[in-house]
Amino acid sequence: METLLQLERHLRLVARPVALDVLRLGIWLLLILIVFVPLERLFSLHPQRVFRKSFGVDLAYYFLNNLLPKAMLAAPIALVAWALRHAVPGAVLTWTAELPLPLRLLAALVVGELGFYWGHRWTHESPFLWRFHAVHHSAEQIDWLVNTRAHPLDIVFVRLCGFIPMYALGLAQPLKGQALDPVPLFVMLTATFWGFFVHANLRWRLGWLSHLVSTPFFHHWHHTNDEHTDKNYASMLPCMDWLFGTWYLPRQWPPRYGTDTPVAEGLAAQLANPLWKA
Repeated sequence: METLLQLERHLRLVARPVALDVLRLGIWLLLILIVFVPLERLFSLHPQRVFRKSFGVDLAYYFLNNLLPKAMLAAPIALVAWALRHAVPGAVLTWTAELPLPLRLLAALVVGELGFYWGHRWTHESPFLWRFHAVHHSAEQIDWLVNTRAHPLDIVFVRLCGFIPMYALGLAQPLKGQALDPVPLFVMLTATFWGFFVHANLRWRLGWLSHLVSTPFFHHWHHTNDEHTDKNYASMLPCMDWLFGTWYLPRQWPPRYGTDTPVAEGLAAQLANPLWKA
């Protein structure tokens, strides 16, 4: 009986922060809806309903991928940060730690983007990693919520690729007591918001800005399902694609979206199938 009571108390302690996280995510979702749904009604590229096909699945991914990867990344990030503190020359870590915060934020954004670029590119080039990343590319209708459609293990891998160089150069710091380093938080929040923007069903080309920052026009070509696949991997900075030969931006929009790789429609199957698929 005592064991059952202890278990009940433990579950209550665990459930409380999870419930708060779900509430917080619900508030953020409402704010994102208020921003993007009117924009997509006013400036839509393709006529489609708000509650289009697979909207419910993508909504489930929104909550799942804002809860699960964070928990899955905590231990690997802590281990990587600890290992790099002993492997990287102290002078490098001291120099970057003493940078003014605005410069450290900017440098972390660029370095993180380099890691995210290669992590994302590897998910296309590795047959094993593609099994997980194909879930994201299975969307045949693109809008802001497609940003959340991704296998959690796919997200964990790409985020690790972005965070490791930030910690290696000392741009992100391990936790000191209860102090929260704003740098990785800033990079993650910026990348997340930008992900909603570039997936949005908006007919915005934004002219020369598409050469400086990722735009819907730039990123929609990453989701094309024609002979121009495997282009435009950068999440925010197209210069990564210029440097590594994957930049592509014609005058017209993509003719269609999706992937020829078979992907199940249900959430449970999308999560499970890549784990055992040959």
